[in-house]
Amino acid sequence: MTVLIDPPLWPNHGTIWGHLVSDESLDELHAFAREAGIPERGFDRDHYDYPLERQAQLVDLGASLVSTRELIRRLRASGLRVTAAARREGA
Repeated sequence: MTVLIDPPLWPNHGTIWGHLVSDESLDELHAFAREAGIPERGFDRDHYDYPLERQAQLVDLGASLVSTRELIRRLRASGLRVTAAARREGA
């Protein structure tokens, strides 16, 4: 299992948010998110958003905390990254 999180840096809705990804498969990502109780509405094509207050729980469940740069590098290398251009196109 290779599930990664980056440090929460993005403020919204009264908290700070980070990203939860898998560099293996979306199936692995969805299964981990379900186990962690992350709502499906938090999924955005290649990642889930998670609130700061859930960070320790995600690490306890097996997610690896990495830098945002490392998270993106590994997501791109996996072929699972959805680019900004693809998001704009609705792909």
